[in-house]
Amino acid sequence: MTSGRTKPVDDTLEIEAQVMSSRLGAAAHADLAFERREIITLCRTTMSVAEVAASLGLHIGVARVLVADLAALGYVEVRRPGTRLAQDLSMIERVIRGLEAIR
Repeated sequence: MTSGRTKPVDDTLEIEAQVMSSRLGAAAHADLAFERREIITLCRTTMSVAEVAASLGLHIGVARVLVADLAALGYVEVRRPGTRLAQDLSMIERVIRGLEAIR
């Protein structure tokens, strides 16, 4: 899936970053490997990197690598949280509760 890589091409990619498929990704959908194709399909609706991992049953590190690869290719758009938002304790707690609910 990740060719043995444990770090994403963008190692600052947050787990709460919002991911959405791009037109380029939709066009390349049929040519992508299984996991990447599944991410493009899932992200037709915006979801966080953490939600992608949970939905596909992937380790969060693997999901970060795959999403970062897709973003580098232009297949997904990533909306990054602002600094203030990333330090918002209540938002972090909501993300954790949401992830727990997925299990």
